[in-house]
Amino acid sequence: MTKGKNGLTYADAGVDIDAGNALVERIKPAAKRTARPGVMSGLGGFGALFDLRGAGYTDPVLVAATDGVGTKLRIAIDTGNVDTIGIDLVAMCVNDLVCQGAEPLFFLDYFATGKLELDQATRIIEGIAEGCAASGCALIGGETAEMPGMYHAGDFDLAGFAVGAMERGAELPANVAEGNVLLGLASDGVHSNGYSLVRRVVELSGLSWDAPAPFADSALGEALLAPTRLYVKPVLAAVRAGGVHALAHITGGGLTENLPRVLPEGLGAEIDLNSWTLPPVFRWLSDTADLAEGELLKTFNAGIGMVLVVAADQAEALAEQLRKAGETVFTLGTVTAGQGVSYQGNLL
Repeated sequence: MTKGKNGLTYADAGVDIDAGNALVERIKPAAKRTARPGVMSGLGGFGALFDLRGAGYTDPVLVAATDGVGTKLRIAIDTGNVDTIGIDLVAMCVNDLVCQGAEPLFFLDYFATGKLELDQATRIIEGIAEGCAASGCALIGGETAEMPGMYHAGDFDLAGFAVGAMERGAELPANVAEGNVLLGLASDGVHSNGYSLVRRVVELSGLSWDAPAPFADSALGEALLAPTRLYVKPVLAAVRAGGVHALAHITGGGLTENLPRVLPEGLGAEIDLNSWTLPPVFRWLSDTADLAEGELLKTFNAGIGMVLVVAADQAEALAEQLRKAGETVFTLGTVTAGQGVSYQGNLL
């Protein structure tokens, strides 16, 4: 090693390795709380190990999903309310996994920023751990990237990657048929899609993030940051009870685009828009921007975050099971001959 030099360092260039190490130590307790059967190694290595047999699988098929939070991050950054954005990140991945019939097993996160702020990063990753724990999935690793010059001061980005499994032959959708009933599970607000339009509507309203929300008993920014609902445990229990033929996570594209993704060729869906009441946040967005009903249904979840396609003779029992698990359930309509989604009634 050459001695005597005292020149430029990595820290001088804007990357603090010590801060990154300190973050890993801070989040280890949060990650430990997400441990589940199958986890063999956790944070700190070059990779993480997971034992499928240890998780109880005999002939597993792996399922993977990746996603982000979109421009909802902008509201979290601008308001400083970053504690629940990690829940959104997890939910966007694991809610997709269960639509394949898979149980989420482990989660990896990618957190990138221009300058690592330990307190902010810790709050974000603790939110990720909270989402993982609520989904029965282990936070098994991730990456923190400090990249000066790539982000404006205070900005950051998040991405998530989840892996799940199911026993061979248990994949969904399966045996969807005309006459199947559509059960809708209520959302917890806007979730994590359509926020470019949400932010534009807020601009039109002239309200600031700390102004009282016209549709909730909180500040506007706080109300719009309500985290995406985690459907994993009650939906998996419904699948195991039998009678569930398909699941659709209602994200970008709304009911109009997402429900047809789980319907076979030649089948469509008929939905009664009077079967649920449009939540106040969507009513406010619609009224403020004069949104057409079709635009609302294609951009947002409109109050329905997950749809189960179920056998007609088991629909009532499954709906009751889901209600007992804490879900608000609506009977939306049925699977029909044809294609796409047709709507009856009026939501607005």
